[in-house]
Amino acid sequence: MLLCIITMTANAQVTLKGIGHNNRYEDGDQMKSQYVGYNSTLQKPISIVDQSIYSMGWDGSTLTTPAKNPAVSISDFYSGGKFTDDNKALWANNFNLMFGNSGAVYVNGKLVTVMSRDESSTTDEELFAVRKWDAKTGNLLSTEFRPKSDCLESAGMSYNPVDGKVYGLFYLTGNQLPDEITSDPEYFTDQDDDMTDGDAGYALCTIDLQTMKVTPITKGLYYYNFITFAINSEGRAFALTSGGSNAPASETDGKQRDINNNLTGAQIWEFDLTTGLVKSKEVKKIDPETQEEYTDNEPLLPATGFSSQYKRQAACFAKSNPNKMYWIGYFNSGKGINEWGSWGTLPDKDWRTNGKYDTALYEIDITTGETTRVCKVPNRWSFSALWVDGDDCSDDSEVDPFNPGHTTPTEGCFIAIQQADNGSVWQRVEMGKQYSYYIEPADGWKIHSATFNGTAVNVEEGNTITTPAVGSQYNRLIVTFEESSISGIDNTPAAAPSKVKVLGSADGIHITNANPGDVVSVYGMDGRMVYNQKLSGTQADIALKSNTLYIIKVADKTIKVKL
Repeated sequence: MLLCIITMTANAQVTLKGIGHNNRYEDGDQMKSQYVGYNSTLQKPISIVDQSIYSMGWDGSTLTTPAKNPAVSISDFYSGGKFTDDNKALWANNFNLMFGNSGAVYVNGKLVTVMSRDESSTTDEELFAVRKWDAKTGNLLSTEFRPKSDCLESAGMSYNPVDGKVYGLFYLTGNQLPDEITSDPEYFTDQDDDMTDGDAGYALCTIDLQTMKVTPITKGLYYYNFITFAINSEGRAFALTSGGSNAPASETDGKQRDINNNLTGAQIWEFDLTTGLVKSKEVKKIDPETQEEYTDNEPLLPATGFSSQYKRQAACFAKSNPNKMYWIGYFNSGKGINEWGSWGTLPDKDWRTNGKYDTALYEIDITTGETTRVCKVPNRWSFSALWVDGDDCSDDSEVDPFNPGHTTPTEGCFIAIQQADNGSVWQRVEMGKQYSYYIEPADGWKIHSATFNGTAVNVEEGNTITTPAVGSQYNRLIVTFEESSISGIDNTPAAAPSKVKVLGSADGIHITNANPGDVVSVYGMDGRMVYNQKLSGTQADIALKSNTLYIIKVADKTIKVKL
């Protein structure tokens, strides 16, 4: 990875990072998966894929080939026909799940991916798989499944540093619109009369990344094919639509124009985040038939002049430069001159030569709308989220969208010790050092597990815990306590204790070593059940609200944890 040196000079060197998906391999296949073997300790088959977090260095003239960051390879955890590192095997295997085909967003060191599941092979209650990740380590923090009624499909999501909210262009149906819209006979004059049939489009919405609740701002629907969404450090929101043109590319700048010499292709739109409406300007025009003057509304910025396909793409701004948007889009609309010499959809079999699946890095000056295709992306990678490493608009934000209302220290390096009933203890520590703690359980309880930043740590003899070397500003040490069992009173031999383990993280709990069929019940301290589910396998991730105390009952164990 290139060193990220963010400046305001014309040839500033930046590192772009994103969730990468390779469009095509040399044999024509899409994302490959290589089976490694069955890990008996983890009790799951392990495979490795190329999809992951990728970084690319851009110096103003050259874009480096996207490379995994953090890197992971089979040799890191498997050698000589044996698994040598179970943690890395699980970590590598998790990247199979890092797929944001319904959208993804980066916020202050964390990622949220939304994967749309095939409705024909699952229930409606499992249409969206929502996963949260540590963007620096690649660790999977939590997994949950959401019903299709949550409407989590988006053209893109982005954090607004001005108000601390996450916005996105979400794909809604007429069913989700207010009555004053659906009952208006004028609004849907060009759409189906019956809006209950699922007629759909995009609406600007906010999303709560803790509850994943989508709240529409736009009262109606946009029927553009939006492909990106990004907000700059000034709180201005921009989106691109897919666009195709049969106009020849200019020999001077490579852009496409119509017969009136107006740029065509993907269109840039700016949004008003208060009303959810696109911003436009009034333009006086002459009707060619009647020669009468009329007023039309047009986008504030021109079209890009470059065609792009209606496929998953991503855009972002650097915090240090609110006027330049980076966009990784497609090289063409997927259409062109085919082998018969006519304009049409380019054939898949010729993708190596016709560029159908090629992607490119574009820079857009939002003050003028000037769009520049700066270079192709090596190996035609596409991305479902994109950010400037170390210079994203959400970095070091005071508002944590994963934990609304929760504030953290802003200066120094800290470990939050999550084991108290009524709060957390933040300890100031030094980067690169390890820290040891002695844990004294309350009467009737014993230590069940300990995690540091979501990864299990050993409880040493004498109830001592030593953390790994501190590698980030904010760290969490979570200790769970298990209720001690009392057996032998009636001289009846106690049953073999369950090996189930409950590990805590900032986003919920991870259950491992369970038996299929075990029931997991989670209770708040008020006694209210907040989760109850029978396990279908040996592991499970349950998303829970942070800064809350829970009692978890699974198998023969009762466990207490403060997340």
